[in-house]
Order: sequence, then structure tokens, then C-alpha cells
Amino acid sequence: MTTEQRTAGIHHVTAFVQDAQRTVDFYSGFLGLRMVKKTINFDAPEVYHLYFGNEGGSPGTIITFFPWKGSRHGRVGSGQVGITAYVVPTGAFEFWRERLNKFGVAYTEVTRFGEQYLQFEDPDGLRVEIVAREEGPLSKWTFGGVPADKAIKGFGGAVLFSGAPSKTGNVLEQVLGFELEREDGEYRRYRGTGDLGNKIDILLDPASAGNGVGGSGTVHHIAWRAKDDVDHVAYRSRALNNGMQPTPVIDRNYFNAIYFREPGGILFEIATDPPGFAHDESFETMGEKLMLPSWFEPHREAITAGLPPIEVRVLEADQS
Repeated sequence: MTTEQRTAGIHHVTAFVQDAQRTVDFYSGFLGLRMVKKTINFDAPEVYHLYFGNEGGSPGTIITFFPWKGSRHGRVGSGQVGITAYVVPTGAFEFWRERLNKFGVAYTEVTRFGEQYLQFEDPDGLRVEIVAREEGPLSKWTFGGVPADKAIKGFGGAVLFSGAPSKTGNVLEQVLGFELEREDGEYRRYRGTGDLGNKIDILLDPASAGNGVGGSGTVHHIAWRAKDDVDHVAYRSRALNNGMQPTPVIDRNYFNAIYFREPGGILFEIATDPPGFAHDESFETMGEKLMLPSWFEPHREAITAGLPPIEVRVLEADQS
């Protein structure tokens, strides 16, 4: 049974990594995503918060990172988002297989619910996969060796390594309005209303994932989409009514957020689609300048001095 209030799917995914430039090289240089925002962790301003997505950083396309140099390395496992799925156009699968080979990125090919996936890891060990589907608008962004007609459209979904799969599924249905689509004995698939970030698979045997340990190479949280502030407040009430303990609404400058940990141990966020990323800089220049919220602006010089320089650059393998 689902609620009439239904999320479109994933808003964004946020992860810990160690090296800022290495992350930029992988997600922009290799995967071809646009760095749509360069800002700081509002709770730890000595650390970048980097956002990557499609040309406009649309909800359903955004992966974000806290690059924390020297941080402990985590272990992907139970109580975490296990795999983040990206969707590419049909016909682009072979392009991505060849690109993985070209850059020497090890991968495996797996099938889940009748779909073929390329699974690999980023330099910190985050688990990533690529699937080809018709649904979802094409990206208009091209960079390096990734043309727009082969580019990542956004998220295909995610695989949740829940410590309590049935309870996590109940939260997806009762709080967020996902619909149970099917089960194959190993995974249970839920579907949101959107055409990106809309297919969420839960691994049904928590023991097979091992115990998760937070740190670099792991997802910190997964955020789900709310249409606007009214929708957002309603989700918060729904979370409370279903036994969750959501935070108050927090202003994240580019969206409003609430957070709660669901019974399977995964940190969930619900984030508003507006205002988006172009409200404090132009669409054309997004990601070029370090953007700070107003309360940190007086400390810009000191903050900038403590951050390593980074650049979006075409990688050597794409220059030949």
C-alpha cells in the first residue's frame, strides 16, 4: 500500500572521498558530468562540497562529495547505499564499455531484473553502475571524450544495502510513496513517479553485503525529491507519523532538507527541487567560482586559503 503523495525518486546522493582533484577528474573528466557547484561543507567549511550533474544540475542527476584528505577509508556494506546507478541512452552501452577499457577501469557485467549493467568503482571505492534506458531526457552537456548523445542522463536509481530490507521497503512505500514493482529472490525493486532516479533496488540478504563502515568510498546519504516547500513539510509529517525522527527543515541554499535514519540504518534526506543551483550564479558559469552562503562570505579569504586548488580538465586519454 502506498501513499497518494509520491516522490519522483532520487534528488541527489552524497558521498565521502579523499582527494578533490581526483574526484573532479573521475566524475567530470571520465564520466563527463558537469561540476555545477563548487562550495563548502556548511558544517565543516574547511572541506569542499562539490556537486556534479547534467547541464543544469537537475534533481535526479546530482552526485555530491565531501573530499576529506587523510580521512579513514570506509567499507561499503549493510546500512548504506551500496551501488549508485547511472542511466545512459539506449545505444550508448557499448560506448561506455569501450570507455572503461580505454581508461583502464576494471568492470563487471551483471544482469538484474532483465537489465544489463556495467559495474565498477571510482578511485575511492564507491560502487557505480551504468544501465541503458529509453526513459529520461538526454543530457545537453558534453565534455572531453563524452558526446551529448552518449552522455549520462542522470541517475537510474540505487541499490540499498539495508540492515532490515522489509522495514526499509515499508519506508519507501509508506513515507515516500514508492510502488513495489517486483522481486526476484535476491532484490526487491521499487519505482518512483519520475523518469530519472526512479528505480530503487533493495538487497534482500543483509549478510551478503557485510557490515558497512562509514568513511571515504562510501555514501553518506541518499536524498529523495519533494516538489516544493509544501510537499516537503507534508513528507516531514508523514515521516513522523511512521515512527521516523526527522530533523527540522534545514536551509542548504540550493534546496531545503530534512534528514532521518530509516530502520535499515541508511541515512535518508528529503530535499526540495527548488531553488536549484543557478540562483546565486548564472547557468553559464555554474561550478567555476567558489560559492559561499552569506554567513560564510566574510571568511572567504581564509576559507579559500585552506582549500586545495581544483580544475575541471580534459584527461590525457581524451587528448590523443
